[in-house]
Amino acid sequence: MIALGIDPGTRRLGWGVVARRGNKLTHVGHGIIRLNAKDSLATRLTHIERGIEKVLGEYSPTVSSVETLFFHKDAQAAAKLGHARGVVLLSLARAGLEVFEYAPAKVKRTVAGGGQADKRQVALMMQALLALKELPGEDATDALALAVTHLRLGASTERLLAASQALKERGRAYRSLLAKKRRTLAAATER
Repeated sequence: MIALGIDPGTRRLGWGVVARRGNKLTHVGHGIIRLNAKDSLATRLTHIERGIEKVLGEYSPTVSSVETLFFHKDAQAAAKLGHARGVVLLSLARAGLEVFEYAPAKVKRTVAGGGQADKRQVALMMQALLALKELPGEDATDALALAVTHLRLGASTERLLAASQALKERGRAYRSLLAKKRRTLAAATER
């Protein structure tokens, strides 16, 4: 499984790609899509879309994870971040990738052991876990942590979803069988 993690932003958008084979995690790539703050929001969103498409084309991930929106004191900044997330989600959906979303605290707990871990702690964990020679940029670190979080937690989530779906299907088959038996019994008693 190859996971693409994305840390959305309208000035810098971090991305990170991590592969899992068995229990082994391997760094595949990471980077930051830098956007010119002087450009209009619409222009920056277009650059985000193109950048995501380039990453998808180069790395062919099989699953993606994105940071959830969180409370922001500045409503205008939160709205702009929401626009960036929207472009990211749309780009990933168009590529046919399932998108999983994780809150920042969940990511920190998963990769650094505590929801209050600071950015440096997360970066050092990513460097150690993925055997990186140097610390990635802050936004790329967050994106790598998102990918790792999904590879650690997502497999369990995917198994639970599959089991839940299988139970639903069994339930439908059982109800169908019961309905058929009731019809057969009703027909037999009418004779």
